[in-house]
Amino acid sequence: MRRRVMAASACALLLLTGCGEAGQGGPSLPARGPKPVVGVILPDRTTSTRWEEQDRPLLTQAFNYADIDPFIENAEGDEAKFAQIADEMIRRKVKVLVITPLSAASGLAVQKKAKEAGIPVIDYDRVTLGGQAEYHVGFDSVNVGQLQADGLLGCLGDKPGAQIIEIEGAPTDHNATLFAQGQKTRLSAKYDSGALKLVKSQPVADWDNVLGGQLFEEILNGNGGKVDGVVAANDGLAGAVIQVLKKRNLAGRVPVTGQDATVEGLRAVLRGDQCVTVYKPVRDEAEAAARLAIAVARGDLDGADDLATGNLRDPVSRRDVKSVLLGATLIKRATVRALVTEGVVKSQELCAGDLQAVCQQQDILGS
Repeated sequence: MRRRVMAASACALLLLTGCGEAGQGGPSLPARGPKPVVGVILPDRTTSTRWEEQDRPLLTQAFNYADIDPFIENAEGDEAKFAQIADEMIRRKVKVLVITPLSAASGLAVQKKAKEAGIPVIDYDRVTLGGQAEYHVGFDSVNVGQLQADGLLGCLGDKPGAQIIEIEGAPTDHNATLFAQGQKTRLSAKYDSGALKLVKSQPVADWDNVLGGQLFEEILNGNGGKVDGVVAANDGLAGAVIQVLKKRNLAGRVPVTGQDATVEGLRAVLRGDQCVTVYKPVRDEAEAAARLAIAVARGDLDGADDLATGNLRDPVSRRDVKSVLLGATLIKRATVRALVTEGVVKSQELCAGDLQAVCQQQDILGS
């Protein structure tokens, strides 16, 4: 199922590198005109910086290049706002609706309304369980979980009986379930054999970083302050875990995983507080979603079907959703430089303050 979508042309890739302003107000549709409009609803600004810093400008540039008007709004993690934005987009008859659902229930409600209005829906980054979306664009989430577990095992080394705490994502996000599934393919046998000890696996509602830190501290206290490794489902949760470890002088001594390769996550990896993160090329995901949405908006359904090179099984609706599934890469301290070389992140962002010496050692400043 795992596929990687490549750029249609170097020109298109270059046009996907621009930046845009994040909208702060209510829904603001582009002026009516001959151009088709694609509606995009991003989930929030707090669980990850990627949505506004990467997805919005990448999608905007891709649609503008294709002579499509982008109508991109952020639900701010609010189910009511998510529904309100969707209602407005449907009322204004966008050609395609691209959504990152906050939950299966809210995603399904929107998809039902869109279907009644004859508007195709693309699930972006997260699949709506039991939903009716025509397409899904995202990453191979099981593989992401496997990479996290592999990273943790590499950082732990051969320590026998190491005690592990798992801080997982939102139980309402199917991606979080798949991440955990991938982790289990690597870790369950070790828990069963006693090579590792699972202290607790704790999901965190709404991917709330503050809550994640509180839950981790409670689990840690209940285990007598003992932990040898932490599976944290993304960089935000990893950061919250690290703050707790710092209070106990354990940061850097207890390996912590992450995901998303955020600037703060990469800085934590360079600092040694976080062992690994997982880089999911948002550029590839945004490009794949844009190309798919553009084909559908232009009425080229055969072309859209050709772009959807895989299927994702929805266990609730028991149907296969036509999908574009992308690969990810495990990032360790020694490989952070590759992301700078590729232009994913700027050395100035990574190397400010206390990290200048580390960046010099890793040959990042000259990249």
